[in-house]
Amino acid sequence: MSDYLWFEGIPFPVIEYEKKIIEESRDKFVIRDEDTVIVTYPKSGTNWMKEIVCLIQTKGDPSWIQSVPIWDRSPWIESQRGYQLLINKEGPRLITSHLPFHFFPKSFFSSKAKIIYVIRNPRDVLVSGYFYWSKTKFVKNPYSLTTYFEWFLKGNVPFGSWFEHTCAWLSMRETGNFLLLSYEDMKKDTKSTIKKICDFLGKKLEPDELDMVLKYSSFQAMKENNMSNYSLVCEDLFNNGFALLRKGMTGDWKNHFTVAQAEAFDKVFQEKMAGFPPGLFPWE
Repeated sequence: MSDYLWFEGIPFPVIEYEKKIIEESRDKFVIRDEDTVIVTYPKSGTNWMKEIVCLIQTKGDPSWIQSVPIWDRSPWIESQRGYQLLINKEGPRLITSHLPFHFFPKSFFSSKAKIIYVIRNPRDVLVSGYFYWSKTKFVKNPYSLTTYFEWFLKGNVPFGSWFEHTCAWLSMRETGNFLLLSYEDMKKDTKSTIKKICDFLGKKLEPDELDMVLKYSSFQAMKENNMSNYSLVCEDLFNNGFALLRKGMTGDWKNHFTVAQAEAFDKVFQEKMAGFPPGLFPWE
């Protein structure tokens, strides 16, 4: 399949995305005060966060997550299917997006809607992205990690530069309706992360309900849940060996980067992310 869908200098997958929808989601879509939006750069724990928030909403009852596909529970605002679902949905909506900051619906910035933004060590994002995108048929295939490494540093990968995406969204981190979380902290202490999300969303879980959220949002539970593991997606879109949930770990980049790549990445990271306070990135 072809290269990418390019929109104002940012590459998007060619399936489920079109310029008109991306433009309309930015300029016309109305974010409501009661909406909750999960925003991530791809391969940062998006589906895990969606599963957690869905389970918080049902107080740990897994019937919703086991009966409705994850992309319909929290539709992608920038995709064709997701956009149509969202504009026709009444009441509080759970929305997902990979959009760069400057493409995000303008209406959000005058609303009281809440955003949960998840960041992850970009080295792990790179490795996870390579194994994911190289098994799909709707983006340009890098065929080797070396090639993808070069593309990633230049931002020539789906949804553009990790550095630009993250820097722009982090400008919101002091805002009251913006919750910044890291994949690393989620892995280290999932229970505390769930409590933080509950506080942010104004939700209260009893201890047994919290345990249910933990149980059904675990890596193994999601891997076994056909509504969450992307096994329902048309096989024509993926190559053999595709797995949405591959390892679900931190630090896997160390198994794949060469010493030279690690040094090159460090140099770019320090240049691009200079100015952020120490401790903001838990993996550094």
